[in-house]
Amino acid sequence: MKSAAFGRRVEPGGRELVLVPGPDEPSRAPEPANRDELKEQIRTALMARIDPSVAGRIPRRTLRAEIAKLVSEIATEGRIQLNEIEESALATELTDDMVGLGPLQPFLEDDDVTDVLVNGPFDVFVERRGKLEKTTARFRDAQHLVGVAQRIAAAVGRRIDEASPMVDARLADGSRVNIVLPPLVLNGGTISIRKFPKDALTLDTMVRQENLSAEIAHLLRIAARSRFNILISGGTGSGKTTLLNAVSQHIDTTERIITIEDAVELRLQQPHVVQMEVRPPNIEGVGHVPQRELVRNALRMRPDRIIVGEVRGPEAFDMLQAMNTGHDGSMTTVHANSPRDALYRIENMVMMANLSLPLRAIRMQVASALNLIVHIERMRDGVRRVQNIVEIAGMEGDIITARELFTFRYQGERHDGTIDGSFVSTRMRPDFVSRAARYGLDRELLDTLGIVGAMRA
Repeated sequence: MKSAAFGRRVEPGGRELVLVPGPDEPSRAPEPANRDELKEQIRTALMARIDPSVAGRIPRRTLRAEIAKLVSEIATEGRIQLNEIEESALATELTDDMVGLGPLQPFLEDDDVTDVLVNGPFDVFVERRGKLEKTTARFRDAQHLVGVAQRIAAAVGRRIDEASPMVDARLADGSRVNIVLPPLVLNGGTISIRKFPKDALTLDTMVRQENLSAEIAHLLRIAARSRFNILISGGTGSGKTTLLNAVSQHIDTTERIITIEDAVELRLQQPHVVQMEVRPPNIEGVGHVPQRELVRNALRMRPDRIIVGEVRGPEAFDMLQAMNTGHDGSMTTVHANSPRDALYRIENMVMMANLSLPLRAIRMQVASALNLIVHIERMRDGVRRVQNIVEIAGMEGDIITARELFTFRYQGERHDGTIDGSFVSTRMRPDFVSRAARYGLDRELLDTLGIVGAMRA
């Protein structure tokens, strides 16, 4: 005889959540060996009674409440002893499996977590305050991991399986996701999630976090207001995009800004912003719109400024062209280990776009286009700090000359393990003072660099 507890349930509004009647229940469930098997028994019984397509259309809070009731009923009917805390945790876990990212969902809701890294079904790491730590979260098995990965890919119209085992995607909250499945990896699958703050950090907040000094923050404000062309360099996870976001907040609200990104991460607050995003190939391998094509198209959209989230290839040439043809105040980021390395990388990217250009011509383009390089690093204490601010001062022979304006000077380590140091001005007078003068900011700029006396002289 079928238990009444497993019949249809109609949620408020008339929608049916439980669509499949339960099977005949034994008078007493067999005793599993451990608590995990108890939970798995409840999970199996519950999943047999819910239509996932219906569950996916129900608000998360309502769905969780319904699942909590079912968990309690199934446990009672099967004479499975779970306390209230275990029932609640299982209901949350099942809800996350249906409409979230399974065991990863709690980390997406934790504002302290900036990265979630899955190395196979049983190894999940997160980054908090710049430090990686292993968590107790785990998938049930490799198939569970693959199911979550496929749900992520499907949400953005992509496919991931053995035939197409690698994908970049974006979650609904804007987090960036990279997934790699077998046969490209041997651990069952990897998922890497880069989260972004709900509210974009400001330069003032970054000063309080010791990412930079008040003087550097003021220099960057002046640079944005004076329409300097800025390149932000740094390694993976060093905070390049966060810093770019913070600097962009000081762009004039009257300007038309075009942003171009692989996956939208920038959160500009100005009223006149057009955000463009690269389109990957579809399942048939067609329809790809690369970043270079978007940069070219942006030039036809009457931009005041163009912001490229990150240059990685031939689009660097088009970005330099934009900077050299009246789109002052443009900004971008690049992966590099130092300001000089950033210049070499830009040169190499331009060569990818136009191999016929001689190296000296490329360097002249770079020297003419860029005003400022800001290099940021994640240091061993987990804090991201600006290491150098460099002015591009032109050419000497065949070499691009760079003038360092600020540097981070390491002084030791504090008792709590954080690095002690200071941001020091080199007191070098930059050539772009004349550009700042057009906006009435030259005195302010020199004061920030600590060389007002030199101007008076």
